Amino acid sequence: MYIVQSYSLAVALTVLTMLCWGSWANARRLAPASWRFELFYWDYALGVLLIAALFGITLGTAGHGGRPFFTDLSQASRASLTHALLGGAVFNLANILLVAAIEIAGMAVAFPVGIGLALVLGVVLNYAADPLGNPLLLAAGVALVTLAIGLDAEAYRRQAHSTVRLSAKGLMLSLASGIFMGVFYRFVAAAMYPDPAHPVRGLMGSYAAVFVFAIGVFASTFLWNSLAMRFPVMGAPVPFAHYRRGTLRMHLAGLLGGVVWGVGLSLNMIASGRAGFAISYGLGQGATMIAALWGVFVWREFKHPARGVTALLTAMFICFLCGLGLIVLARAI
Repeated sequence: MYIVQSYSLAVALTVLTMLCWGSWANARRLAPASWRFELFYWDYALGVLLIAALFGITLGTAGHGGRPFFTDLSQASRASLTHALLGGAVFNLANILLVAAIEIAGMAVAFPVGIGLALVLGVVLNYAADPLGNPLLLAAGVALVTLAIGLDAEAYRRQAHSTVRLSAKGLMLSLASGIFMGVFYRFVAAAMYPDPAHPVRGLMGSYAAVFVFAIGVFASTFLWNSLAMRFPVMGAPVPFAHYRRGTLRMHLAGLLGGVVWGVGLSLNMIASGRAGFAISYGLGQGATMIAALWGVFVWREFKHPARGVTALLTAMFICFLCGLGLIVLARAI
């Protein structure tokens, strides 16, 4: 299996993770507005599974380090498989809540609140389990991210007074998503051996763990997404028969979204062996800033900003950048 040797390359991969995780939701906009997110999500889950399998049979079997993909899968213990599957199910619930929040509140709000909270929670949990990096720099980075979340929430509050976009439901869905999103990574990390060059019996390397995780995502979609279709946060219930009415473009949009997100997770897990789980997760969740940039500058969710909103958004981006920089330095120093 391919193994990352240098910290600088690990950081580069987590930056790519950040771009993938902050951009995948744009695939939703490639389908018409009439194509409900619940229908989009079936293809998204399949896309995650397909790209995880592709990484496994390519990079997961390349090179001479670690344990090859198929060998890794065959020797995994029941506990490891359960952790990875559960991680997929928990993530899937978080992500469906996040997509629902995007539908209601927009990307510039759903991502900073939901994923920002997940970053804080995820870094704390993963550092407690695998304490790699300077805790003071990590804490300072997380504090700046927390401040950025507050700045974004205040910008949203002010903007809501000049538009009809205020939605308490959207904010609550974002918060619930953040809690579940903050814990899923720890389940996957618990299924992996920390040093990819030194396999541990019963545990899995990054490629096998991500593949089992993706199975958990796909399988749990039949529960979580079926519930979302029957009890939608917006609009009428969606019969599954509507899925078969989708055009090729609609289905490809969902697959693209899943592939983009899945590439991000695979790269993140590959990098975690060198960067550590807390730092790798924390940097990847800088996706909040990328998504907010999409929302603000491309999709114009703050097209006519209220007084003070532009300054708040600028301060939010600065805090995110400084916070992420400190997280990088936490392992480099």
